Amino acid sequence: MIRNFLFSFLFFSGIVFISIIFLPSLLLPQKITLFGGKLMGYWSQYCLKIILSTKIVIKGKDNMINDKKFFIACSHQSMFETFFLQTIFNYPVFILKKELTKIPIFGWYLKKIGSISIKRDKITRDNLNFFEDISVTIQNSERPIVIFPQGTRVLPEDRPPFKKGASRIYEKLNIFCQPIAINSGYVWPKKGIKKTNKVITISILEPIKPGLQKEEFSQLLEKKIYDELDLVC
Repeated sequence: MIRNFLFSFLFFSGIVFISIIFLPSLLLPQKITLFGGKLMGYWSQYCLKIILSTKIVIKGKDNMINDKKFFIACSHQSMFETFFLQTIFNYPVFILKKELTKIPIFGWYLKKIGSISIKRDKITRDNLNFFEDISVTIQNSERPIVIFPQGTRVLPEDRPPFKKGASRIYEKLNIFCQPIAINSGYVWPKKGIKKTNKVITISILEPIKPGLQKEEFSQLLEKKIYDELDLVC
């Protein structure tokens, strides 16, 4: 319990500190704000290792896409991946819930770094522009899009069917998909006590080439990620 308290206190204190230090970046070029996000990713890694004795392993670096347009489809079990993925990939653009952009200060940062927001399970004007925003980002930037096809954080043992967003991006943009499986929920669960002396494995899986039918892609993506999570649980 003491480690849990220390982790939460130091982690969130660090995030607040970085947020305050980088407040002027909201009026400066976007790259400066993006660097602040990367620092938050390294801070989460540091807190996990020092306080919870967590080992972080990255598998499949050879599978990383370097010379093509692509988007990332990642499993979602905790806050960890939303921070740490920024240390692996080139300033990724996150697709996230609209509500997050309304959080004071934090929401300002999300907008500044170009995050794409959506209201889940609702048809709105913003949602209708969802794929247009993604298309513009992909065409005008080298930054990959990140989507969590489970839709929200889930328990490590849960295997809900993937939502349709990832398959729609794959179909409409006709680009590569980089599947990623992360078992972070065994250390940093959505709710409850965080675990010590565990391993978080980030599995960068073999890319899925464009050209598959939407349903075929969705089934393949889900199988790849869940099969890997079953191996590293």
